[in-house]
Amino acid sequence: MAHYAILIFDDPAAGDHTPEQQAASQRHADDLVESGVLTTAYALRSADTAISLRGDVVTEGAFVDAKEVVAGFYVVEAPDLDAALELARRNPAVRWGRGGVEVRPVAGGIPPTTR
Repeated sequence: MAHYAILIFDDPAAGDHTPEQQAASQRHADDLVESGVLTTAYALRSADTAISLRGDVVTEGAFVDAKEVVAGFYVVEAPDLDAALELARRNPAVRWGRGGVEVRPVAGGIPPTTR
């Protein structure tokens, strides 16, 4: 099966997520785990904690200054892009009106190790 990265975008100016949104996100993550398609998932700290490198220049902040930032990502196994898109559509962030998700096929990488 192929791997697909699902990047979660959010508008940090919108403020913290409500308890209901947090619960919906947790239910979605639990569903992915229970279905066996989730290979890895990470939430990212805010974009203002990022350090960007461009050649010899080091700057504080995200690489791109944008309204929406990558808030987290997860990788799923799916038979094809259509199946990955269906998994991504279930992410509650798609419906909140303050961001969304992006799906990208994974070109290669190193599988996670068991520790």
